[in-house]
Order: sequence, then C-alpha cells, then structure tokens
Amino acid sequence: MKTVTFVFGIHDHQPVGNFDFVFEDAYQRAYLPFLDVLEAHPKIRLAQHYSGILFEWILKHHPDYIDRLKKMVQSGQIEMITGAYYEPILVSVPDADKRGQIQKLTTTLKKYTGYEAKGFWLAERVWEPHLPKILKESGISYTIVDDSHFKYVGLREDVLAGYYVTEEQGTTLNIFPICEKLRYAIPFKEVDETIEFLRNLATEEGSKMAIFADDGEKFGIWPGTYEHVYANGWLDKFFSELEKNMDWIRMIHFSEAIEQIKPLGRVYLPAASYREMMEWALPAKSTRKLEDFEDVLKLQSLFEQYGIFVRGGFWRNFLAKYPESNKMHKKMLYVSQKVWKAKPKLSPQEFQKAKDHLWAGQCNCPYWHGVFGGLYLSHLRFAIYRNLIQAENIADKALVSSNKIRAIKKDFNADGYDELLVETPALNLYFAPHVGGTLFELDIRGKAINLLDTMSRREEAYHRKLTEAAKQPRPNHNGNEIASIHDLVVTKEKGLEKLLNYDWYDHHSLIDHFFNVSTKIEDVMTVKYGEEGDFVNQPYRVRTKRVGDQLNVILTRKGGVWIESQWTPLTVHKEILISNDHSNLDISYTIQNNSHKKIDLFFGVEWNFALMAGKSDDRYYEIPGRALKENYLASVGETSDVTEIWLKDEWLKIGIQFLFDEPVKLWRFPIETVSLSEAGFEKVYQSSVVLPTWKFTLKPGAKKALHIEKKIILNLPFSDSEK
Repeated sequence: MKTVTFVFGIHDHQPVGNFDFVFEDAYQRAYLPFLDVLEAHPKIRLAQHYSGILFEWILKHHPDYIDRLKKMVQSGQIEMITGAYYEPILVSVPDADKRGQIQKLTTTLKKYTGYEAKGFWLAERVWEPHLPKILKESGISYTIVDDSHFKYVGLREDVLAGYYVTEEQGTTLNIFPICEKLRYAIPFKEVDETIEFLRNLATEEGSKMAIFADDGEKFGIWPGTYEHVYANGWLDKFFSELEKNMDWIRMIHFSEAIEQIKPLGRVYLPAASYREMMEWALPAKSTRKLEDFEDVLKLQSLFEQYGIFVRGGFWRNFLAKYPESNKMHKKMLYVSQKVWKAKPKLSPQEFQKAKDHLWAGQCNCPYWHGVFGGLYLSHLRFAIYRNLIQAENIADKALVSSNKIRAIKKDFNADGYDELLVETPALNLYFAPHVGGTLFELDIRGKAINLLDTMSRREEAYHRKLTEAAKQPRPNHNGNEIASIHDLVVTKEKGLEKLLNYDWYDHHSLIDHFFNVSTKIEDVMTVKYGEEGDFVNQPYRVRTKRVGDQLNVILTRKGGVWIESQWTPLTVHKEILISNDHSNLDISYTIQNNSHKKIDLFFGVEWNFALMAGKSDDRYYEIPGRALKENYLASVGETSDVTEIWLKDEWLKIGIQFLFDEPVKLWRFPIETVSLSEAGFEKVYQSSVVLPTWKFTLKPGAKKALHIEKKIILNLPFSDSEK
C-alpha cells in the first residue's frame, strides 16, 4: 500500500499589551475548542507551540487547560515546541536575549507539561543564515520554516517532502519546510481536498512527508472561521478522515521524524520569511509593482511555474520602511545594553525582573505591519515602550550614581547622524538635531510612558483597494469554502478613503512651521498646504549648557522662508531648559529676520501626544475659561487668544499643561491612520496634535521672542466635574 507521513503543528500566540478580553475571546473561540476536538480524537498527533505570553495567561486564567495539555503530552499525543518566550523576531534581538528567552520558555514547558522541548518555533518564520549555531547552542535540534525558503535556493516542490540539514560554522540544525499548499488549504478548503493531496503524495516506499505548521488563530479567530471550523464541524471531520485513513497516513511528531527518517540532504537558506511577509516589507510603491507583475504572470498562466523567482524584501526592511519601528527597535537595543551592563550590580531577582520587562519589550507584533503585525496599533506600541522603560528604570538605579542630568550624543537610531539623549530621574528626552531639531521621544519614567509614541500617515500598498472593499467577508467562487485572510477585503466603517492623507514629515514634537498667512487648520490637518520655511525636517546645530542643576538644550538653524515668491533668510533659535528633579520644560524661541525688508510671519510649533484613546470620556482637552463644544482628544478645533491648555488623562493619571507668555491661536486635531488588519480596513487614532500659532511682523534684523512653559503633572487629582 502507498503510504505518506503527515507531520502537523500548531502555533498559538497573543502579543504583549493585547487586551485581556482579546485573550479570553481567542481562548474561547480557538484555543479551547481546538483542544476539545483534539481530545476527542486521541489518534491525532501534533506538535503544539504556545508563546510564553499566552502560556502564562492561560496558566493564570484557565489552569485546567494546562492540566489537560499535560495529560495529552504524557500520552504522546502532543509534542511541545519551544521558542523565544515573548515571541520576538529572533534575528532582531541581541544574542544574550535570544538565549535567555529560549531558556525561559523551555524551562516553563518542562515545569508544566513535563516535556523537554527540542523543536523551535521561529516567530513569523523569519530566517537568517546565522541562526543554526545559536539555536543548537540553546538546546534546539530542529525548526520549521516555509517551503518558499527552500524554493528561493532553487529546490523544486517535488524534493521538499521531507526535512533537510543546514549548518553555521559546522554546527548543524534540522529544518522542516512547511507546505504552502497545505497552509492555504487547512482549514479553508474542503477536507476531501487535503486528503486527496496527501494521497497524491503517498508512495510505495512511504518515504515522503507532508508538513503543515501554522497559526492556531486561523482555527476560530480569523473572520468566519469559528462557524466554519467548529459550528460546521470542519475540524472534527478533518480529524475523523485522518483517523479513517491511518492505514496509509502515518502521523508522527517532528522529533520522531528526525529519529526515524533520514534527511533529504544539506541546504543553505537565504534571509527570508513567508511570501506575504516579504511583500509587506517592501516600500508601498514597490509592493504595488510586485503585485502588478504577479498579476501579469497569473494572466499568462506563468505564476505557478515562475512565481517563486518573484520575491519581496525581508523582515529587517521594516526598520527602514517605518521610522517608528526603527526608533522602538533601537530603544530596545539601548535598554538591552543597559540591563546586561547592570547585571553585576543587581540582585538575581531584580536582574530577572529587568530581563522580563526587556524581553516583553521585544515582542515582535508592534515592530512590523502587514495584514498581521501591530505597528499601527497604539496599545501594542504602548506596551512595548512601557516594558522597555520599566527595564531601563531598574538598570539605571544600579548604573547611575547621581541625579545629575545626563546628556549623551550618539547615533541612536543608526541613521548616520548623532541624536541627543537627555536622561533625568523624571524624564528621557531624545532630540533629533538633524531632523528639525525635534523631540522624538519623551518618556515619563515614573509612569513608564513614551508620550510621543505616534505614527505618521503613510501610503500603504493596500490603500488602492480601499474603495473596492466589501462590507462582509466574501466566500470563494463556489460559496462553500471560507476565504483565506489574505484574500479578504473588508471595511469596518464607511468613508475611510477620505482619511487617506499622507504626511511628508514624521510627527515628532517641537516641529517649527512657517505657514502662508491664508493657511487654515483643515489645510494642515489634511496635509494640503505649502510649508513656507525650511525648518520642519532640516538640520539644526545643537549644543548643551549646564545651568546649575539644570540642562539647557540649544538648537539653532539659519534657514529661510518664502515671502511673496522671495527667499528670505531667517534664523530660528530654540532653547529647552530641563530640570533634574521635575517634569517641567521651559521653552524659549527667538526668531530673527536676517533680510533687509519687513516680513509678516505665521509661525507654529507642533506637538504630538499619544494618549491612546481619541474618543474616551476620561481623556480630554481643557482650556480654562472656555467651554469646548467637543473636548475629546480626537476632536478638531481652533481657539483664539489661548494662554493655557491642558490635555488630561484620568486613566494614566497625568495632565499635560501648556502656558504661553502671550495669547496664541491654538489648533488641535488628531492623527488618524487607515490600516489593514485581519478584521479589515480600520481607522486608528494615533495622537493629538497641539499646534500653537503666532502671527507677527519683523523689521529688518529684528527678533521675536516667544516663551512656552510645558508641565507634566503626575497623579493629577480630578474634580467630580471633570470626570
């Protein structure tokens, strides 16, 4: 009889910072019912990976699930797969963190399931050629990636029915290719099609192997899958059909395959991930060209034969594509250096606490974006920064011997230019002198919050599909199968295409604008205005000066503005006085007319604050003495003669107060992005822009002085009328 070996794996994960109700919903709709069906089919054998984040949550909230899992492990039905505990993209974190995270999850699995895991789940299957050595040194004997990784080096599909051996510096690792056809078929196509696929793979020798490993969330959480997989019985039928055909379908674990079956050969894989991830990593215009080219190949019936030679970028491209991702990543690397440097001075308990915060801040989901990937989700970025700042606080207690303000010049974000990092017991302030002399990170250390954690609005390749987006998930042509998440086009609300405004600069703070006198708030909000000056993202000279126990950051640019089609030289000089014992900033501007004519100027200083909830009753604006028609943080408004404004956040218990030495016309509006997730196109509130503006006239050689006092009040008491 012809036989085939079927190796089956499931990966379950929820990101750090996801809401508890999301964990619970995923548990009830995917993780629990899957285990229920699996338990009813004891002959079905599979490998199971849970990220440490999720395993920890289940252990806390549903310990009986872990007890059931342990019994199935002990019976031999389930093989546990380890990974990096907090599910980082492994290549993106330092080696010491790689080893530590792997050890933490392996130890946890051993403790609660009794299984010594030797297999490794590679987050998002992001592979780079140097990984075999560090994985093997961490006790790993095999990992699993996509068959596309193998095809990129010229291997045909007919030689991928098994596993290979790869090596780095002579250290070997077994590596299994996930069959893309099975990944798209399970659970979306009819069960009979998968059984037939296995039948076509069977041989008299029984030497071929069908390999499937994919996200457990596609069994219940992806749109339409709960009804399809459980209510309509797809999973039960699939397992039943496998059981009926076990005379020729042999289900074994990955570890057993290594023991019982010889590898197909040696292979060296390129830097790669699954096909969609590599497309998402490209710049938007390149992604569209790639999609268009793939469409041409499909129309000519050439894609199946030659499509493997058409590939996108690779994961690290996200750090170039999205400055926000890069800044978060470089913050993580900076904090990692601090934590490991502090090790000799910390107790074992404090060091472990610092590592756990650091490692939680390495969770991959907010560092990239595609149909999955949570870079656009502010609550996930918030959790990353919170954990990194908490880790940094622990490390700095050991590393910093005095309360003296620290000013550090270094190429923080690896762009070839030095940034200025100012660290106090109360705040971290990161300046980019070469990008408008702007402030791009402002950490409230006591609250472990980065107030400037926002996103700029960028064109995404999928935006061109927005006007054609369907209101509901679409079944495929025969109406009986559920569509893969990659094929869905769904919008969560109408009119999103009107929000497709793209920024030409990054939304930092302390951004110096010069507007045309006729510019309106709507023009700025929709990026349909002309910038009259060359200060927004151009280089400033920077120096620092100590004033007692304070530090003055001095930023100057000799640039210019367009006045009635004439280029007019102008100097902007700004000073930020920072204290070492409180969270207030004293900001002074001097604007000098370097021309020989009188000029009229319309000047504004843009600030962005990321307080996460745009339309929540406990987060709002307040202008003393003014009744705002709408005061929520996603509101749009123009208010004249303002000398004071507050942004108040009752959830975080903070208040941000601005005081102006002379009345300003104040603009406020939200930064809202349109992104794509597994639930469809959605609007996401990113931050609130606070933009005080001044109109004034300068005679030749004259100067204008402006003063802003910015206060951050922690644990702000709120009156009943404010709640």
